[in-house]
Amino acid sequence: MPGFDSLLPRPVEVVPTAGDCAWPADVVVHRVDELPAEGYRLEITPGSVVISAADDSGEFYARQTLRQLIGPAAFRSASIHSGPVTLPCGVVTDHPRFGWRGCLLDVARNFRTKAEVLRFVDLLAAHKLNVLNLHLTDDQGWRIEVPRFPKLTEVGGWRTESMVGRHDEPVRDGRPHGGFYTGDDLREIVAYAAERAVTVVPEVDIPGHARAAIAAYPALGPNPDERLEVWTSWGISTSLLNAEESTVDFFRAVFDEVCSIFPSPVIALGGDEVPGSTERHSRFIREIIEHLHGHGRETLCWDEVLDVGDLPHPVVIASWQGEEAGVRAAAGGHDVVMCPEQHVYLDHRQSDHPDEPIPVGYLHTLEDIYGYEPVPLGMPPADEVRLRGAQAQVWTEHLDSARRVDYASFPRLSAFAEVVWSPAEGRDYAEFLPRLREHHVPRLDALGVEYRPLDGPHPWQTRPGVPGRAR
Repeated sequence: MPGFDSLLPRPVEVVPTAGDCAWPADVVVHRVDELPAEGYRLEITPGSVVISAADDSGEFYARQTLRQLIGPAAFRSASIHSGPVTLPCGVVTDHPRFGWRGCLLDVARNFRTKAEVLRFVDLLAAHKLNVLNLHLTDDQGWRIEVPRFPKLTEVGGWRTESMVGRHDEPVRDGRPHGGFYTGDDLREIVAYAAERAVTVVPEVDIPGHARAAIAAYPALGPNPDERLEVWTSWGISTSLLNAEESTVDFFRAVFDEVCSIFPSPVIALGGDEVPGSTERHSRFIREIIEHLHGHGRETLCWDEVLDVGDLPHPVVIASWQGEEAGVRAAAGGHDVVMCPEQHVYLDHRQSDHPDEPIPVGYLHTLEDIYGYEPVPLGMPPADEVRLRGAQAQVWTEHLDSARRVDYASFPRLSAFAEVVWSPAEGRDYAEFLPRLREHHVPRLDALGVEYRPLDGPHPWQTRPGVPGRAR
């Protein structure tokens, strides 16, 4: 049946039957216990559509599958279809492979408006991804309002200019850049995402990636008499929080505000790329982890925190430097989210063609992303229970508009969505590519996504003369 083989991600089980169902049809929803979490069964008969779902998320995903079956027009903001619409009759039984199907969006380096974040949530939901890791603070900007510390956004929320591309020269664009979200903005994003089965996991980075905070409150830095500006470069800043008890107290208050806005059971606190890290910095991280535990929250930390010593449990480790750290973390009793830069960093270049805009990082083609396997070869089967799932990363040093985010993310994020939802068995790029081209690219068109064409960038998507740094 042509309607069913257009599904993306691939369903676990499809049983086509004869006939078609006119749409719109009566949709009946049942809650059932025998399906896995987020799972559903979709039964389409000539007269009705019946959804049996394990939970609200399962019902939502069943409705996403209905959108896919109706056709690309169902992904437009308003109906432009004339004439009858039919669905192929049959039964789809479906559930995700992993519970954490995430994407990080970095709004610290280049700010995305609230409307743009809401749109990105819609795109995640359409692909049955269920975690938005929102990277809110870094050296180049602080994006979350904390009423007790207004300078975090008044000063830390903007920079005077930005580095152009990736290079070792003092070239800047001369354009001020900034923006931040109020608490109510973020509560709206959280509520909007929850309606679409997406959990927003906020990230506030400590003790590195903190120059914007130090620019706002110099007493947080290593030299209280030094007045720093919000950083205009990309890379790893050596400006670290000073780990004094007053600074720990400051960030306890910051994370109190974070917890008041975000109901996520997991809060991300960074812990990565800390040049010259000391035992005091390690203590800083441990104390904030314990503070978040006091709020009843788990913490998500980048894999460097495995080296801080006496790491409290539970801590979820984001294995970004490779897969080895995730294997080590699982063996040590920590849950793991796989997000290795060698495989799933979507800001990295998509080809070696000279027209590829700002070619940074590793080469990650569409086929590379589709071929990624989240369960590493070195992970013992007994530890696989610790693997919550995987997460793609959209860092935005070189993505200064929603159009650039679209280009870097899609359709590679579509391929990633299938990797984390569908079983590994039978995954075949030669089968995926025509399905993507014929069925899913038209959906992206209907959604207004300015994706990278399968044959290479449009002329207006290139960035001639802007230097990159390939790996």
